[in-house]
Amino acid sequence: MPKMKTKSSAKKRFRVRPGGTVKRGQAFKRHILTKKSTKNKRHLRGTTGVHETNMGHMAQMLPGAGL
Repeated sequence: MPKMKTKSSAKKRFRVRPGGTVKRGQAFKRHILTKKSTKNKRHLRGTTGVHETNMGHMAQMLPGAGL
């Protein structure tokens, strides 16, 4: 059987943490920032985790990650 391939877009956007959770970057921070408040942009900094309801899709996109 051939090996299952990882989605190229997923391996660029997600990292699997040692506990099995997946971390992702925040959305809505790339452009049209003038109309967003400073507080809003400050809360969009950093990374967050992928919600547990989306972990099934993450397991399909990252088959070798052991999710």
